[in-house]
Amino acid sequence: MTDTLAAPATRLLEVRHSRFLAQAAPVENPAQAMDFVARVVDPDATHNCWAWRLGQDYRSSDDGEPAGTAGRPILTAIDGQGYDRIAVVVARWFGGIKLGAGGLVRAYGGAAAECLRLAVRQPLVAMADIEVACGFEDLGAVHAALAAHAAEKTGERFEADGAHLSLRLPAAQVAALQVRLRDASRDRVRVHVHPMPTPEMHP
Repeated sequence: MTDTLAAPATRLLEVRHSRFLAQAAPVENPAQAMDFVARVVDPDATHNCWAWRLGQDYRSSDDGEPAGTAGRPILTAIDGQGYDRIAVVVARWFGGIKLGAGGLVRAYGGAAAECLRLAVRQPLVAMADIEVACGFEDLGAVHAALAAHAAEKTGERFEADGAHLSLRLPAAQVAALQVRLRDASRDRVRVHVHPMPTPEMHP
């Protein structure tokens, strides 16, 4: 189970007179991630380094710091804290003391990790879309099962052979709902599960 952020978060750290300001926000796609980066970078900062993670898709930037000392540690902090669908920007104001490669890795990664550790988390739940077909005599049992398995009705039509419902529910609930409907209807209810559950923010 991974999380995203419930709201934007910030954290300011000072390391040997350099200031590191980490800013993080939930994002839904790469364009939104890059918009966030563009919006929060500070032109007065010495460097604005960043990373974002969206499932298997990710990007990072060292923004002039030695290669691998800023963007990658920020991304590692995102993954290490169990986050997905977020972007993090860490701005640095140079304080006159060089930190060395190891010091930069610790400072950038530490600022990002501290920001995310203190932020309010919001679980990401994989959702599934399913179709349920049932006779009118089983419609009551079907509706009773929906609330028990956090299923939301997204569509409904009635035909001569009965009711056809489109549902969205947490993917982890699909198997239990199928069992419940089978038992409640003596296996008369037909369930079709669409492929590719999609993770989305769950309040």
